[in-house]
Amino acid sequence: MKRIAIIGGGPAGLRAAEVANLGNADVTLFDAKPSVGRKFLVAGKGGMNLTHSEPIEEFAKRYSGKGRDTKFWGSLLARFSPQAFRDWAHGLEAETFVAGSGRVYLKNLKAATLLRAWVARLRKAGVRFAMNHRLVSMCQEDGIHMAFSNGAAYRSDAVILALGGASWPQTGSDGRWTGLFGELGISTEPFLAANCGWEHDWSPEFLELAEGKPLKNVTVRAGESVITGELLVTRYGIEGGPVYALGKILRGMPDPTIALDFKPAHTHRQLVSKMESVRRNFVGEARVRWKLGDAAFALLMRREWKDAESLAAEAKNCVISLKGPRNVSEAISSAGGVCWSEVDSALMVRRFPGLFVAGEMIDWEAPTGGYLLQGCFATGSLAAESALALIRTPDGPR
Repeated sequence: MKRIAIIGGGPAGLRAAEVANLGNADVTLFDAKPSVGRKFLVAGKGGMNLTHSEPIEEFAKRYSGKGRDTKFWGSLLARFSPQAFRDWAHGLEAETFVAGSGRVYLKNLKAATLLRAWVARLRKAGVRFAMNHRLVSMCQEDGIHMAFSNGAAYRSDAVILALGGASWPQTGSDGRWTGLFGELGISTEPFLAANCGWEHDWSPEFLELAEGKPLKNVTVRAGESVITGELLVTRYGIEGGPVYALGKILRGMPDPTIALDFKPAHTHRQLVSKMESVRRNFVGEARVRWKLGDAAFALLMRREWKDAESLAAEAKNCVISLKGPRNVSEAISSAGGVCWSEVDSALMVRRFPGLFVAGEMIDWEAPTGGYLLQGCFATGSLAAESALALIRTPDGPR
């Protein structure tokens, strides 16, 4: 049997090991940590969101990265679709359901149960796990030779790297592999925080009123893009789905700002009409008449208002300047990684035949909502299928 080595025990690596094993390869999975799936478990806290139920045509538009367009992601999702992901979970006796948001969750909401069943199935199928193995070098000579920090060495006919990005480094996704890629002459883009909070210097008085309070059902605009959702005021700035989704746009702005509409279901004139009899205490009256939450009220309280028209204009367009994103180590995911120009359509590194990459270590990003995990599974599947094709046919896929 031909050997395929998987380096990295996150979702992309585990999926690659599964596909390679089903293709009758001799599979060993190496990981620097004592156990696999650590980031998978963190992502599952509070409910395991596997994927999303929207059509693939829309799904593919959620991904971005220098060098791969929507057509590429559409073809990738066609190979391992959101429905295929759900079927995979059902095969592990993990039922799923579609929430009102369109997100697909595990019914029992527990990532740990699914991970245990998955790893047990892989072990039973013959996949070997080598923990506490951090990759430190690779070279090509009658296959690919790898050396690990614990002194171990291994030769494989093909290698799939699924080493993650730079978010949540405590799980093993620390981005240290970029040094090895630099030694091999493989280009990478710097890691940047994606799906993260953004910083703003709030006053102590504001934080006393609003810290930890939500801004519900607001529209958030950055440039020409507008997203509706919920934000959370934090001691350091703003968190929440809309700023996560707008992160790439905000990173491209010289002076990143967002504009909030607290009452998107009402026009400026409708808000003013609700205040017709008010002559004083405009914000206090608006809090009641417009049904404002604590955080929105606190934002409007930062200034003194003398008329309803100006207050309504602010409620429809409250501009907040942002200092920058939180550190990448605190982000849900990261942008950056292996440049797409370094890999072919089969996810094989062009200058290192037999070496494939998968998951978040490649330069792509997507919002939360199931898109990240779907992307990891889809790229892990493709990398394994490509590695199998290579070891069966020396010329391999292109």
